[in-house]
This record gives sequence, structure tokens and C-alpha cells, in this order.
Amino acid sequence: MDTIQHIIWDTTLARIGDSEFADYLCHAYCYQGHCTFERHNRQFRMEAGDCLIVPRRGDLVKNLRESDDFRVDVIYVTQKFIELSTPQSNYGMRGHLALFENPIMRLKPEQQKVCQLNFETIKRRLSETTHRFRHDALRNAVECMIIDFFDFHAALYGADKISSQQHQLMEQFIEMLERGDYRRNRDISYYADQLCVTTKYLSEVCKKVSGLPAAYWITRYASLDISRLLRDRSLSFTDIIDLFGFSSPAHFSRYVQTNLGAKPSELRE
Repeated sequence: MDTIQHIIWDTTLARIGDSEFADYLCHAYCYQGHCTFERHNRQFRMEAGDCLIVPRRGDLVKNLRESDDFRVDVIYVTQKFIELSTPQSNYGMRGHLALFENPIMRLKPEQQKVCQLNFETIKRRLSETTHRFRHDALRNAVECMIIDFFDFHAALYGADKISSQQHQLMEQFIEMLERGDYRRNRDISYYADQLCVTTKYLSEVCKKVSGLPAAYWITRYASLDISRLLRDRSLSFTDIIDLFGFSSPAHFSRYVQTNLGAKPSELRE
């Protein structure tokens, strides 16, 4: 395994959840075989020709299983280096949200060749320890990889033009969810008021940038958090109800059944 300050190269996904990679983004390309894993309570399967991108929190990848013939190259890059290398494009937010839902891109043959070339270039740059401009060369290589990921995603899923204002609004909205505002505020009007826009405009921007309405993202963040807390047996149902400000156990139970498809007691089993 070759290491510099901000980039780590590996040939297995087995270490993706290690604490030392907490601030790293994982990029992986599968050459043969397959692996399966769970993330955000969903099952995923990575096969030959697939690209996997996990934006930090690799510890959320659970029950990872690699086939005996699984062959993969893995590049871990710190958030700081990613920010330094990311091109000035408003498409990044769309890609980030798409990866939240599905971290695997099934590449076409020509895209596979481009992805392999990017990985080989980064690996080569890592080995050039005497290069006087190694840091800049690596930044350039990572930027090319990111630009191609943008292109892959846009080709697979389509891309509408996103203004800088829309990008900024979506980024602020997601930041509010990331910090946990959904625990006490699950009404879109709260977020619209905080962002000084109408609920209609916030929903329209969310739909354009992510393909999904604002209400979806509020519910998605809240549901994932509740599901995680229900598996923590050190917390009682009352603790979770108080944490999220539900008016009663019945209200909490209805919310969980509606959004997670089962009763709280069933999810805890």
C-alpha cells in the first residue's frame, strides 16, 4: 500500500470502515469478481466494470463481502485534497446527492477505459517520489478523475444546467440536514424560512439539483437516523421520542411505520 499525506492506495475494500479513513473519500474500480455490502439500510452489489464512490463515513458500509476472485483498486483521498482538486463546477452537489442514494456507477466499456486510465495515472504519480512537483501532479490527476466522474454521472443520469445560486441554496439546505436540524424540524417551511426563500422555490431547486423534492431529503435523513438509533439498545424508545420531539409514542410509531415500513419494536429486533 502506497501512502502520501492525502492519498492512500489499496487493493481491497476490507478496510473502508477503519477509523483512520474517517475523513477520506473512497474511490474504487472493480476489475473482476464482485462484492456485496449494505449502506443506509440498502443492499448493493459491485461487479466488474463498476465504480464505487463513498463520500466519507466508510464506517456506514456494513457486511462487506468480497468474492474469492474479487480484484479492485482503491484510492482514498482526504476531504481537504478533494476540495483542492474539485473543478469549479456546480455539478458537484448533484453528484454528492446521487452518491448518497447509490454509491455505485455501472460504467459502459468506453467509460471503464477512462476510469482505469485515471486510476493508473494516480498510481503512477504516487510512485514518483522524486518528482519535484509531485503534489501538483497528483492534484491534477485527481481533478481529471473527478471531472470524468462528473461526465460519467451526467451521461448515465442526465444533467440540467444548475446556477451558482441554486447550487449554494442546495448546499446550505443539505448542511442544515447534516448538522441534524431534522431532529426537531421536519417541516419544509422551517428550512425555507431559515434560507429566506419560499417553500415552493426550495422544493423546485431541490428537484432540479437532485431530482428529488426537499421533503424527500428531510424524511430520508430523519429516517436513517431513527433507524440507526433504534439499533442502539442503550437508548429507550422514550429517549428517541424526546430527541426528535415527537408529541407522543403513537405519533412516533406512525412516523416509523410510514417511512421505515415497520413498527419501532420490529426494527429493534
